[in-house]
Amino acid sequence: MSGSSYWLASYPKSGNTWFRAFLTALRGKEEAQIDINNMQTDGIASGRRWIDEVLGFDSADLTPDEIMHLRPLVYRWSGAEPEPRYVKVHDAYVRLANGDALFPAEATTAALYIVRNPLDVAPSFARHMGMNLDDTIAAMGNPDFGLVMGTHGIGNQVHQPMGTWSDHVLSWIEAEGIRLEVIRFEDMKNAPLSTFTRAATLLGLPSNPERVSRAIDAAAIENLRAQEAEKGFRERSRKAGAFFGEGKTGGWRDKLNPEQVAKIVTDHGEVMRRLGYLDDAGNPV
Repeated sequence: MSGSSYWLASYPKSGNTWFRAFLTALRGKEEAQIDINNMQTDGIASGRRWIDEVLGFDSADLTPDEIMHLRPLVYRWSGAEPEPRYVKVHDAYVRLANGDALFPAEATTAALYIVRNPLDVAPSFARHMGMNLDDTIAAMGNPDFGLVMGTHGIGNQVHQPMGTWSDHVLSWIEAEGIRLEVIRFEDMKNAPLSTFTRAATLLGLPSNPERVSRAIDAAAIENLRAQEAEKGFRERSRKAGAFFGEGKTGGWRDKLNPEQVAKIVTDHGEVMRRLGYLDDAGNPV
C-alpha cells in the first residue's frame, strides 16, 4: 500500500519553485492566485522542523548520518496520513547502509522529477550559492557534493546528499518501486499546456485545459519576479541578490566560456544526450 506523499524532486535551480507556484495556483479555487511566500505545498523533505516534530526531540545534536537513518521513519509516519502531501526534494534518491530508500515506496504515492539542462543550471546555481562558475561546475561534477555539509548544527535544513548532477538525475529517473514522471524545464517553457497537464495528472490534481492554463499564466516567471521585487522571497539565499532569474532556456550561451561548456559536457555528456540536451555528435542543442 502506498503512502500519501508526492515528492517534487529536482537538482537545485531546475524549476522546482516555479512548478510549486503553478501547483499553488492549480490547487486554488476560482481565482488562480499565488503568494510566493505562502506556497500551498508541504515544505521541503530536508526541513528540520518537520523531522523534529515527527521524532519528538531536537535533532541538532545528531550527526548527519544519524539523522539520515531516521528520515525514512519520518516519511513513513507522515505518509500514513490520509491527506496528500506535496513535498519539495533536493536530495538524490539514495539508499542507506541498511538498504532503506531515503524516500520509501510505502510512504509514496508518486514522484515528479524536474530536470533542466546543466549548462543552464550552472550559472543559475552559481548565482544562488554565491559561488564563481568554475567552482559551481566542479561541485556539479563532485560525487561527494551535498547541501548543508556541516557535522552538527541547528539550521532549518539537514544534510542533503546530491552527488554529481548526473548522479542526481539518474538516482531519480531510474528509481525502482515508485511511480515517477520526468518533466524537463525546457518543455515547461516551450510546451507548457501538455507538460503541466501531464504533471497535474500524476499528482491527482485538476487537469482540464482551462484550469491548467489559468494556473500556468498565474505562475509566469514575470509575475513571480514582480512579487519578489515588491515584497521579497523568504526562500532566497542570503548569498543571492534575487531568487528568480530570467528563467530562460539557452541563456548559458551568454554566460559560459567554451572551456566551461566543455567541462560540463565532459562530466555529464551521457545523461545530457539521454535527455536530449546534446545531439548525436555531442554538441549542445
